[in-house]
Amino acid sequence: MEPELQMINSLIDTATDFAIAYGMQIIGALVVLLIGLKVAGFLGRRVVALCERRNIDITLSRFAGNVTKIVLVAVVVIITLSNFGIDIAPLVALGGAAAFGVSFAVQGPLANYGAGLVIILTRPFTVGDTVQVQDVSGIVEEVTLAHTVLIGEDKEKITIPNRKIVGEILVNSDAHRIVESQIVIAADSDPEVAIQAIGKALDGFPNLSGDESPQIGIHDFSFGGIILGLRYWVPSSRYYRTRYEVNRAAHKALKDAGIRLLDAGGTTILASPPAA
Repeated sequence: MEPELQMINSLIDTATDFAIAYGMQIIGALVVLLIGLKVAGFLGRRVVALCERRNIDITLSRFAGNVTKIVLVAVVVIITLSNFGIDIAPLVALGGAAAFGVSFAVQGPLANYGAGLVIILTRPFTVGDTVQVQDVSGIVEEVTLAHTVLIGEDKEKITIPNRKIVGEILVNSDAHRIVESQIVIAADSDPEVAIQAIGKALDGFPNLSGDESPQIGIHDFSFGGIILGLRYWVPSSRYYRTRYEVNRAAHKALKDAGIRLLDAGGTTILASPPAA
């Protein structure tokens, strides 16, 4: 029993000596660390607010704020380690060697970060824009170094890795998307009547963009028919809903005007006498 007591007393004496020698140093280092983290977060938010007041793009503002926070946190960690008496030079060398080795295993994530940096600096789109890339479209909600988040018409959240965006064909249509439709009418139908009927039907849609008027005209010709082209801009958040409503209104307008519609084989699919 006596050897165990001696060992416990020895451990207590060692802990006491360590606390006396390094206790204040440890407490001071932890205080510096906590205060530094708080200051880093505060200054990061202040940088974002300052950029927003200067009307700098929100994506670039957040990037500047995050960079400021990360740099300050790194400085605080270095100061804390120095207070503990730890030489950071070997740690930096070890970190560099580890990063070099790990880079081969995480090429995908690193590529995302590199592409994210390109997006943030070149700004091919900003938060609130409507973009289409790789058959995916939506309103940009957030741009980070790793990924870009889009919100679809049905409020679904679409997360795209940034490396899937950089180098691809990107369509940025601000807050609207264009609808392009084709309608085939019979060759003996008057295209002017059909164009006027469709144009009149579109006048009743307040959701269409007021900056760009709808474009309606003869797009092409087919065997036994005339292909009418229809182009108009709609809000991105109501793309499909507005498109379906316009198609229904255009169909009704052509039916009331007595215009014969044809399918791909030239068969009449709609024939009605003009409305009285």
